[in-house]
Amino acid sequence: MARRSLLAALGLTGLLAACSTSPAGTTPAPRPGTPEPVPLRYGPDPSQYAVLHLPPGDPGEGPEGALPVVVVIHGGYWRSAYGLELGTPLAVDLTNADVAALNVEYRRVGDGGGFPATLTDVAAAIDLLATQGVETARRAGRELDLRSVVLLGHSAGGQLAAWAASRPRLQAPAPGADPVVVPKGVVSQAGVLDLVAAAQQNLGGGAVLDLLGGDPVSQAARYAVASPTALVPASCPVVAVHGTADDTVPIDQSRRYVAAATAVRGQARLVELPGVDHFQLIDPAAPAWQTVREETLGLLR
Repeated sequence: MARRSLLAALGLTGLLAACSTSPAGTTPAPRPGTPEPVPLRYGPDPSQYAVLHLPPGDPGEGPEGALPVVVVIHGGYWRSAYGLELGTPLAVDLTNADVAALNVEYRRVGDGGGFPATLTDVAAAIDLLATQGVETARRAGRELDLRSVVLLGHSAGGQLAAWAASRPRLQAPAPGADPVVVPKGVVSQAGVLDLVAAAQQNLGGGAVLDLLGGDPVSQAARYAVASPTALVPASCPVVAVHGTADDTVPIDQSRRYVAAATAVRGQARLVELPGVDHFQLIDPAAPAWQTVREETLGLLR
């Protein structure tokens, strides 16, 4: 049984999300005065929600300076085994740096996801910032700066983040067309950025085929609107951070994307981290996360 399915059967999924640890590492202690995170729903399915984290502030003094926002999109090869608990440590650490963070859950393969549901969910969650996100922040005496939104995604979440950065290139009926919130930048953490190559290499034991419902030949149209490499250039700068010791998503995925983007004059660059594996990038105690954090905050400036 999948890990989250087992936890659900035992009634422990809420406990997992609330725990101070995750497969990524330990959640940092929030700064004193940090508000409780607020779940926001964007659809009726149990997986269609996101959690808004705000930094500490004094609502009694009225709205403070508008907060930049980082949208955190977790990985797990688009499968239901893992959820947004992977992004919680990152969201907390980012609010400690005085930014807002939206930690996104979405329907995954095995739990109502796949094409196009997984993509449309992520698009809806990002656009939720313009409605429920702004309203929730205002109730806490804060403002969100929707001109300063950075997408941060790990592994499969890197694909979703980089894909979302190219949503302005899509036309209906493609999933994610006509975005409401357009990001200022993207940081991909060991992202699966070339879905054609990933399918050919059988990454994740057929995870791309499961997501898109077939191989690049039988589902060519889906690959064309889902693979970030097929959608370059993105609408904003993309920073691909990848460890050279990653044996879950090979660094060739990030190299391919950056090469394709720069070939068409896109703003993309690769940050290679020698000896770093797949999960150090989402461990707040690891130096690799500090690099990711600096790149993310740098795009918000």
